[in-house]
Amino acid sequence: MSASDQLSVPARILQEVFGYSAFRGAQADIVDHVTAGGDALVLMPTGGGKSLCYQIPAIARHRGGRGVAVVVSPLIALMHDQVGALEEAGVHAAFLNSTLSSEQALHVEREMMSGRLVMLYAAPERITNPRFLAQLDSLHERGLLSLFAIDEAHCVSQWGHDFRSEYLALSLLHERYADVPRIALTATADELTRADIIERLRLEEARIFISSFDRPNIRYAIVEKDGKPREQLLRFIRDEHEDEAGVVYCQSRKKVEETAEWLEGEGIKALPYHAGLDAALRQKHQDRFLREDGIVMVATIAFGMGIDKPDVRFVAHLDLPKNIESYYQETGRAGRDGEAADAWMAYGLADVVNQRRMIDESPAEEDFKQGQRGKLDALLALAEATDCRRVRLLGYFGEASTACGNCDNCLSPPATWDATDASRKLLSCIYRFHQNGGQRFGAGHLIDVLRGKATDKVAQYGHERLSTWGIGAELAEAQWRAVLRQLIALGHVVTEGEYHTLALADSARAVLKGETQLLLRVPTVPPKRGKSSRVAAGRSGSKPAPVDLDLEAQRRFEALKHWRAEVAKEHGLPAYVIFQNVTLAEMARQQPDSLDALAQISGIGAKKLEAYGREILRVLEASP
Repeated sequence: MSASDQLSVPARILQEVFGYSAFRGAQADIVDHVTAGGDALVLMPTGGGKSLCYQIPAIARHRGGRGVAVVVSPLIALMHDQVGALEEAGVHAAFLNSTLSSEQALHVEREMMSGRLVMLYAAPERITNPRFLAQLDSLHERGLLSLFAIDEAHCVSQWGHDFRSEYLALSLLHERYADVPRIALTATADELTRADIIERLRLEEARIFISSFDRPNIRYAIVEKDGKPREQLLRFIRDEHEDEAGVVYCQSRKKVEETAEWLEGEGIKALPYHAGLDAALRQKHQDRFLREDGIVMVATIAFGMGIDKPDVRFVAHLDLPKNIESYYQETGRAGRDGEAADAWMAYGLADVVNQRRMIDESPAEEDFKQGQRGKLDALLALAEATDCRRVRLLGYFGEASTACGNCDNCLSPPATWDATDASRKLLSCIYRFHQNGGQRFGAGHLIDVLRGKATDKVAQYGHERLSTWGIGAELAEAQWRAVLRQLIALGHVVTEGEYHTLALADSARAVLKGETQLLLRVPTVPPKRGKSSRVAAGRSGSKPAPVDLDLEAQRRFEALKHWRAEVAKEHGLPAYVIFQNVTLAEMARQQPDSLDALAQISGIGAKKLEAYGREILRVLEASP
């Protein structure tokens, strides 16, 4: 009996189809549980191998005569690449969406109804279509409905960062097909969102698998805006990620377009992406990002969910996200290949004001608004933190950890100063404004009065006669903005109306009385981390980045990349779907000279070995 024959069915599929020798983390337990017919809720970070958790059970159950697995995916645009990757691996898969012609859709339906199809990808709204449900009923009656996989399951929760109402109807899968196993998967969900997913998808009896939320290869850095955040971003890209793929998130469509155009003018290959662009142009830009090297996508949150590009080297935020789940999900699109990546964010006073205003002015119920304020407060605490970012980030998801050595605060611990007295002065000034005829003013005027800066507005209102005039002259404007930002973040100061005028919250009284101490960080510049000196993480037990290839191996790697690009273009797929960079690098490093030797490299399954093995050996042999 061969070693392969001694493996379990899932382990054999992992090796033969996907070319991996062993499962990672909780994958083996999840796969065994679902293959055996159990329901599961899986929380696993981006890049942790969620797809295999349903793909392998789908293949195993299909081989056992159980028919087709239906994968619920919210993104039509990415189904093509997901299906293409499975077909490349020798798995018969298809999608049903509006991009197909009637003839193409009928062909997919015939493959599905015959039981020949292993996996079918479909959007949630199609799943609940009466005609499609009738087809599922027929499959179910014949025992040819193997499982349901609900990807991006957080979309079902109103507490999640990406609520989609069409997900709510997916509860019918349990009601209608109770004996068909379901696996719901997400990379991001706090306890509130998890409870919502379980209730709304009827997963009360499901086994819950929660992997570590840690992404040790990502370095987190948050910097204060210095008035020119685009230039801060440009320095970051040029210093550390020249000619590398990245995503820059902005809050508004206008800012997306302006930032992309500005970066392009500075020599960065940048493309805009937001929901207001023509659908064909959005698709074109997404395709370029996925298929070309070194593209920077400047986008709103309309871009990103389900993006599988493994070599995104950085994610940057020019605006504060609305909560930690959004931040975690968006930053998690960097470094899916396990190699070093950066999550960089610039934020300032206006970000805090805008996010609070959006919550306060939303038409939602007050309890929902309160929940959103709590989530924002957690993100603001992360942004203002002087201790390890990763400890705070993981702590939000209920995971204990120790200082990582790989965030800006660990690499360059910030100095702090006691801003308690300054906070009392600032609050007193707002109070004096209100006493002086009930007037309210914004941040700029407040800081002018504190610093004793004579302006027309100061003279107009006679504020040079206030007792707080000039009491903060020793602090720079940037320092006062930092104090105000933290007081707003902590909820001691609130902003009101169209002009963001300032008012005191009830909790300000304790600060005014000196009962609350406030320590603020002294702004620092994180140390540069050159490409050659990157590490995956500073903590013990973390996975280091692969050792750099020597010159000859680098030439082989480039030759393999060139060959891969031609194959990908011919197949109409992103290059990483053919082989990921880490697999090509291992080929270049080991330089196998036979099919048997090539088969030992991680990421080469039987179908890919058969399809590309001899060509790969030819490329390696021809390379100097």
